[in-house]
Amino acid sequence: MNDAEPNPDRLTVTDSRTGRTYELPITEGTVKALDLRQIKVSADDFGLMTYDPAYQNTASCRSTITYIDGDKGILRYRGYPIEELAERSSFLEIAYLLLNGEMPTTEELKTWTAEITNHTFIHENIKRFIDGFHHDAHPMGILVSAVGALSTFYPESKQIHDPATRHREIVRLIAKMPTLAAFAYRHAMGLYYAYPDDDLSYTGNFLNMMWRATELKYKPNPVLEHALDVLLVLHADHEQNCSTSTMRLVGSSQADPYSAMSAACAALYGPLHGGANEQVLRMLNTIGGVANVPEYIRRVKAGEFRLMGFGHRVYKNFDPRAQLIKRVAEEVFEVTGPSPLLDIALEIERIALEDDYFIAHKLYPNVDFYSGIIYLAMGIPVEMFPVLFAIGRTPGWLAQWEEGLLDPDQKIGRPRQVYAGYLERHLKS
Repeated sequence: MNDAEPNPDRLTVTDSRTGRTYELPITEGTVKALDLRQIKVSADDFGLMTYDPAYQNTASCRSTITYIDGDKGILRYRGYPIEELAERSSFLEIAYLLLNGEMPTTEELKTWTAEITNHTFIHENIKRFIDGFHHDAHPMGILVSAVGALSTFYPESKQIHDPATRHREIVRLIAKMPTLAAFAYRHAMGLYYAYPDDDLSYTGNFLNMMWRATELKYKPNPVLEHALDVLLVLHADHEQNCSTSTMRLVGSSQADPYSAMSAACAALYGPLHGGANEQVLRMLNTIGGVANVPEYIRRVKAGEFRLMGFGHRVYKNFDPRAQLIKRVAEEVFEVTGPSPLLDIALEIERIALEDDYFIAHKLYPNVDFYSGIIYLAMGIPVEMFPVLFAIGRTPGWLAQWEEGLLDPDQKIGRPRQVYAGYLERHLKS
């Protein structure tokens, strides 16, 4: 290392292979990966790369949308704490905030809501497309396919560099996702499709399309309507997770937003992502009762299996969304009646939060721990859980997609690899 006074904005690196010293600029807590390419052992050397499986310590973009501090349990959309937004704002307000950077005025929200409401219906051929799926097709599989199919109904969506076109397709996607989701559910149930009702709120309309039977006008329960709205707000964006990174990566090829979002939905389909709350329900059903919780906890600590719904890739403290959802759960169960699963969950949380093992490993309840219980209490089947996740995440995906598209630093995504195969070999004569 040099004896000179260290520069606080530069990283000094000495290559032990050559003895050469390099000065790498530090910007916003990062060094550019391409700056490592200058570190070589010879002129024909490709240069140094980083090896980061699962991108655990690699920043792929600069973003102004969502801020997370996992150690402190902080989640903010455009600088606003999630606690304030979930308690005082609707999902459509949050969608506007994520996409535009500011909360809407009263007039802007009125216009924005009218735009969304005007696009909730889907083309009748999309309905026939859904009819083509087998009766027991998974709703998330139908959603992945239907979202991708929308690109063929709106070919103008490929004009991604036109601001007016981008805005129209963003509105269409936010508006049509609940319709596609509800139609996928009713197809699986063998029910007729309930069309959107423009007189209802965004979440009230979704409940209408899910549950309307023979009544001429469906009236959603206001507590359940509010609970669903809060759940959508809490899921609206979460920085560069698997599905969001997929949305950005596919978008980097300048694909239309429907194709990019179909890929994001497919990423969310995985049990380690959008299906995590289903794993929590399976665990609670396996435990069976409050009396069985201590023994289950003992087996978790013995390493026999994981405690589902605890711990998070990002949060090393409380997931702030989990604390909000717990309060929502209490409101929902006042309407739907008590749940033995909730009693089991509360006992798990009580024991785990007092146990040195879980405290030492920083294992706290995450957003999935209570969300599945709430959905089930509302009458929503397990197969629909990732579908509801996709509805909530739609504005975040679209905000991230547009931000990536407009970022001059971005190019088509193309990760490197460390080749570990044969260098060269030949066929036998």
